[in-house]
Amino acid sequence: MKMKLTLLITVLVIGFVSKMEAQVPNECYVTLSLFVEPAKAKNYNGALPYYEKVVTECPKFSMATYQYGTKMFKYFVKNGDKSKIDDLIKSYEDRMAYFPNKTKKGKTLASIAQVKYDNKIGTKMQQFLAFDNAYKEDAETFTSPKSLYTYFSLAVDLYETGEKEVEDVFDLYEVVLVKIITEESHLAAKLTELIDKQESGVKLSSKEERRLKGHEKNLVAYGKVKGSVDGKLGNLADCSNLIPLYNKNFEEKKDDIKWVKKAAARMSFKECTEDDLFIKLVEQLDRLEPSAETKLYLSQLEKNKGNISKSIAYLEESAAMQEDPLKKSRLYFRMAELKRRQGSLSSARANYNKALKYNPSYGRCYLRIALMYSNSSSNCGSSVFEKRAVNWLAANMADKAARVDASIASSARKAASSYRQRAPSKSDIFSDGMSGKTISFNCWIGGSVKVPNL
Repeated sequence: MKMKLTLLITVLVIGFVSKMEAQVPNECYVTLSLFVEPAKAKNYNGALPYYEKVVTECPKFSMATYQYGTKMFKYFVKNGDKSKIDDLIKSYEDRMAYFPNKTKKGKTLASIAQVKYDNKIGTKMQQFLAFDNAYKEDAETFTSPKSLYTYFSLAVDLYETGEKEVEDVFDLYEVVLVKIITEESHLAAKLTELIDKQESGVKLSSKEERRLKGHEKNLVAYGKVKGSVDGKLGNLADCSNLIPLYNKNFEEKKDDIKWVKKAAARMSFKECTEDDLFIKLVEQLDRLEPSAETKLYLSQLEKNKGNISKSIAYLEESAAMQEDPLKKSRLYFRMAELKRRQGSLSSARANYNKALKYNPSYGRCYLRIALMYSNSSSNCGSSVFEKRAVNWLAANMADKAARVDASIASSARKAASSYRQRAPSKSDIFSDGMSGKTISFNCWIGGSVKVPNL
């Protein structure tokens, strides 16, 4: 009898506990709903009283708690309630703690660092270290244009106060610039795919339209930040500063391959290639470790001597050895520029297209092709109308440049407008009876263009 009673009590206790556990999610649903529903409607004053209850009683129940929590606290801080700054930071931290697998760590840590910077929390060094930690923890998701600029800007500020070496600033400049270009390239590839689909006559879905606008907006943001980063660096990395800096350390560092590589790369990037120091660096680098970089520098030396064909040959060797797609893209652009100046237009276009293959956001390639098309109009076509029609192709290329590369968008749009003004007018189309017809080009340009319908 005693054993039966014990078993009965055990069953009842287990059943009671199970029932309580089953009720917890239901209670959390209610608690979460009391917070989320007004937060969704941006009624943050109505949502705030329930936030603490959710994070206290159901912290792991739903990520929506922290998604709407950060939006809510951002709203309060933006509207002047500085007492909510700590709550905002904690909402980011709680999301990382309770939903680590669904949280982009680099993005979240950068957001926290940005909050501290925007609200002057800590010293500049502490603020910089917060961004630095975010980037080193998860560079892949540290993609905010604003935070990338702040990260670099703080490094320059710390150099100016004597808290950072100039070499550290140069190193970070390269890191941030490559990151921006990489993100631009990813976005431009996605954008180009949608543009090509649109231009082929296929109607984009509403989702694709939103993506297209989003990619264009983000490319504009990265373009602005790239310009701001260059502006912040200012004269710090100009030849007048680089040459004495590396001259001073050459004898001491000339057998340090990393140092020689870095010095030669920076002088090459800033086009300080006519100074004797650059020649010494290139010769030393080629002795220590022949590579894609040494072939590039040798190309620059040959160009300085006026040996263009030899310069192009070195660039081709460099491109074949280069594995970094962004650097490879710049090499093909250089080749294209030299070919264009030689008058080898078809070969130049092929190299511009290779540059775009490795960096789809390299809008200058489209602009150069547009320029070559327009400049060739007198040699393409059997009639005045056909010769002028080449400018429609040029305008289309300039349009592409504006869409994939925000840093040149303004000049590209002006170029496109200029080319369209040179193309046949509506009266020309009417008088020549060309409305809706297709014109094929037998010159180096090749391809065809459809005349606009009247």
